Amino acid sequence: MTSHALDNRFALARYREGASARLGLVAGDRIRPLGPDELGAPDLNAFLADAFTGWERLAALADADGPWRPLADVTLTAPVEPRQVLQTGANYRQHVIELVAAGLTNNTDRTPEEARAFAAEMMDERAAHGEPYFFIGLPACVVGADVPLALPAYSEVHDWELELAVVIGREAFRVSRDDALDHVAGYTIVNDITTRDLVFRKDMKEIGTDWYRAKNAPGFLPTGPFLVPAGLVDETDARVRLELNGQTMQDSSTSDLLFDIPALVSAASQTMPLLPGDLLLTGSPAGNGQHWKRFLRDGDVMTGSIAGLGAQVVRCVAEGS
Repeated sequence: MTSHALDNRFALARYREGASARLGLVAGDRIRPLGPDELGAPDLNAFLADAFTGWERLAALADADGPWRPLADVTLTAPVEPRQVLQTGANYRQHVIELVAAGLTNNTDRTPEEARAFAAEMMDERAAHGEPYFFIGLPACVVGADVPLALPAYSEVHDWELELAVVIGREAFRVSRDDALDHVAGYTIVNDITTRDLVFRKDMKEIGTDWYRAKNAPGFLPTGPFLVPAGLVDETDARVRLELNGQTMQDSSTSDLLFDIPALVSAASQTMPLLPGDLLLTGSPAGNGQHWKRFLRDGDVMTGSIAGLGAQVVRCVAEGS
C-alpha cells in the first residue's frame, strides 16, 4: 500500500520509525511528528476520546511552521490502533442485489432475474423495518502501507470490499441515533478482504456464515492511510471508488447505504461499549470480484479512494513470496 497526498485540510497518520510507529500530522503532501504535548494526550486513543477539542488544536498546528517533511519520505502504517473491529454486512442496496444474483446464498434455485427481484424487495423491507447486521473482525488484521496483501494459498477467490470506516471517539454505549455522531471522531478507508468460498459452511449449512475464516487472514483489513476528522468528511454522500490494475471495479456513494452512520453507531453500541479508536466498517458497494467473476491474483494492485480521505494502494502477492 502506498500513500498519496491528502485531499483534505489535515489528518492524522502513523508512520514507521525504526521498529516502531510514530504519530504524525498530515497536511497536503507533508507530515510532521506529533508528541504528547502537541497531541494534548498521552497516545492516539486517549486523544480520540476527546477528539472534538483536540481537532481544533491540530487544525492550528496544521497551519503553523514546524518540523515538516515530505509525506513521500515516510512509510505509513495503519492510522488507528483499534481494540475492537465491527463489520457491517449487507448495507449497500445494490451490492446485496448483486451478491444474491450471483448465488451467494444458501438458496441457489432462483434464476438471476428472480434473485435480483427477491433481493431488491428484501433490501427495501430491511431499510424500512430492519436492523443493521454486524460481525466481528480481528484487530490483528488491521495493517497499513508497509504490508503487502498476501493471498492465502488455500483459495483462489479472495475478493475486495472497499469501505468507509468510522473511527470511534468518545466511548459509546447504548447511545441514541440522535446522539451517535457525538461519538464519531473521524473516518478512514478500509478494504475488507473476503475469501468467498469460505463465507458459507459446506459441512453444516444450518450454521450459516463463517466470517472468522472468510475475513480474518493476516493483513485482511488494509486500513488508511489517513484518519480524517469527522467534521471534514461528508459521510452522507462520499464517493467510494476502487480500481484494480487501473480498471474501475467499484464506483458508488455512501448515499446508497441502507443504514446510515448514526443508525450503525447506535445499533452497534447497544450490545457492547464502542471504545475510542475502535473501527466500525459500514459495508461495501456493488462491484466486488464476485460480480466481475475476477478475483485477486499475485501482482494485482488495488487503488481505493473515498472522497476527503485520500487513497490507498494495496499490492497483492502470493502467500510465501
